[in-house]
Amino acid sequence: MKNIAFIINPISGAKEAQSAKKKLPKQIMQTLDAKQWLPNIVYTEYAGHATELAYQYARMGFDAVVAVGGDGTVNEVARGLKDTKTAMGIIPMGSGNGFARHLEIPMRPQKALEMLNHSEPISVDYGLANGRVFVCTCGTGFDAVVAYNFANSNKRGFMTYIQNTIKQAFSYQPQTYHIVGDGLDVTHKAFLITFANANQWGNDAKIAPKASMQDGQMDIMLMSSHAIIGSASLALRLFTGSIDNSCFMDTLRAKEITVEREEEAPFHIDGDPVKMGKDIHIKIVEDGLRVLVEKRF
Repeated sequence: MKNIAFIINPISGAKEAQSAKKKLPKQIMQTLDAKQWLPNIVYTEYAGHATELAYQYARMGFDAVVAVGGDGTVNEVARGLKDTKTAMGIIPMGSGNGFARHLEIPMRPQKALEMLNHSEPISVDYGLANGRVFVCTCGTGFDAVVAYNFANSNKRGFMTYIQNTIKQAFSYQPQTYHIVGDGLDVTHKAFLITFANANQWGNDAKIAPKASMQDGQMDIMLMSSHAIIGSASLALRLFTGSIDNSCFMDTLRAKEITVEREEEAPFHIDGDPVKMGKDIHIKIVEDGLRVLVEKRF
């Protein structure tokens, strides 16, 4: 019998997801294999609570801790479980669910629960930006501005994200960045820069189609300052997994770099806006996190 904890964020995602979470404890008890798992179910009460809970469960020797929410919840749980033997499971019930989508975890909670009964742990990388953990992506530029506005919006969901994106696109002023380290010394005026461990921001918007969580490197995606000219084709490529082939995109790869900005500006970690100085040190920690995925026979 293995101990498994479910950490549920009651406020992540749209209203539909929040409502569905109320039914989840019953689903867990009905679906989870009682011969394999002994479940413990808790709800988060404040920002950072999931990290505290996950860390406690890891210290107690739990076999798995499941993040129930979006990428923000996944990030918090990962911070508590990184560099431990406790595996992280995911029931994706957020706005973007980029980490779960990259790992091909089912988007339907029922299917994700069923998967846990025939799952196995794998080791994946995570990243650090000025010491702060990211599991999917972090970045600066236009996407960070959109993340900031989305976080401060009264509405959640994909359409709110799209509306914020369109609203800001034509007024945003790109700045020049200097990326140095791991053999790189690049100066680039960019619309945005994404440092990707996973292949997407969320909602299958694949900003780094070839990114791997198991290669010990980040994909650095630089979007040209002239990207607004090709915005329609870029949007299409973003959702068809071919944005890296656009003439408006450059791709670099590295394990550890520093990005120097002209001035302080919004920065995001897994879609959540954070305050950072002008210089940001970013690195990948190889095999630092264990995650439950579909068992490969």
